[in-house]
Amino acid sequence: VQLQASGGGMVQAGGSLRLSCSASGDMFIIQAMGWYRQAPGKQRELVAAVIMSGGDPDYGYDVKGRFTISRDNAKNTVNLQMSSLKPEDTAIYYCSARIGVTDYWGQGTQVTVSS
Repeated sequence: VQLQASGGGMVQAGGSLRLSCSASGDMFIIQAMGWYRQAPGKQRELVAAVIMSGGDPDYGYDVKGRFTISRDNAKNTVNLQMSSLKPEDTAIYYCSARIGVTDYWGQGTQVTVSS
């Protein structure tokens, strides 16, 4: 299974960015997809995740109301719309997909928010 992420980059505080992640390869049904992030010196944390069969997404506390995750089941893709970005959102963002009992991870994409 390969996870290909796109988007990210550098933006000023208050700006917006959009991340996309597509899953491909030999796989069965994807149960969930989402985004995690890791800032320097900090543990990896949940940003947003969604069950592909439906239901409300799950968001990390710090991004609620600012970030929105959406899914496209036909394309095995999730998108993360990030708005009102803050310098503390600066991190490497990782896409993740759960298939069966295995979590797969993308390479990560850098998001930098300047003040």
